[in-house]
Amino acid sequence: MRRRGIGWAQRLEIAALSGPAILMFLGFVIFPVLMAAYYGFYRWKGFGPATDFVGFDNYVTIIQDTLFHEALWHNAQIVVLSLALQGPIALVLALLLNQRMRGQSIIRVLIFVPYVISEVIVGTAWSLLLQTGGAVNGVLRSIGLESLTQDWLANPALAIWTLMLILTWKYVGFAVILFLAGMQNIPEELSEAAAVDGASYWQIQRRITLPLLGPTIRIWAFLSIIGALQLFDLVYIIWGQYVASTAGTSTMATYMVTEGRNAGNYGYGNAVAVVLFGISMVIALVYQRFVLRRDTEGALTGGR
Repeated sequence: MRRRGIGWAQRLEIAALSGPAILMFLGFVIFPVLMAAYYGFYRWKGFGPATDFVGFDNYVTIIQDTLFHEALWHNAQIVVLSLALQGPIALVLALLLNQRMRGQSIIRVLIFVPYVISEVIVGTAWSLLLQTGGAVNGVLRSIGLESLTQDWLANPALAIWTLMLILTWKYVGFAVILFLAGMQNIPEELSEAAAVDGASYWQIQRRITLPLLGPTIRIWAFLSIIGALQLFDLVYIIWGQYVASTAGTSTMATYMVTEGRNAGNYGYGNAVAVVLFGISMVIALVYQRFVLRRDTEGALTGGR
């Protein structure tokens, strides 16, 4: 039996409802990307028409610049460490908060609060706490642990771990809330039946909760990877445009701003933005193809 196609009235309704969102997406996402790709072929100072065409010179400079290589390596470290640190911590917290306990709502709010605090406030507060004469070193000195005082922000051996501590503190709450939401969709009957059969608490979590929570974990990992690749604000606020490179915390985004806008070479900055967009796009497509495919295929149904 042939299915009837949608009529003009339904098409107009779809266009009216989706049209504004599509226009916003084209105007604020696609158009800026195309303009960045255009200006990336010029040596442009940010004002007036772009007339000094340099072709692929900007991209060749990016590929050959050791500072960009360092920033790319730092982004790769942040991606791996974010997944390795935030994921297990958030999973343990979510499992604990999924149990009935006193003050459960308050604990959830306290864990989630850092995520909603502005990056400017977080960056400023942590930079004051962790500087050489800051509160952290002051507390260590007051309790007789002066030997543990460090230059938490400028020491290249510690700065990346300082950054990961701040990122974990701020973003682990988002993962916890996401995991808790996923756990709410797991039928309690499965856990109850396993308990009746003699399964322990950890066996239930390992055999039932974690497998069924897999789609949520994979979505969180995808968001974490993209966020780590585009990390800018906290690094720029805490370390600034010059210290970030020497401390070993620079990212592709801070490199883009430092070598582009701050250097007055907006054409080069746009080229870096295109490279960053391309790297993020490739990783997103590969992740969707090989990791999220099982989830999307399971959600799609074909009609006849």
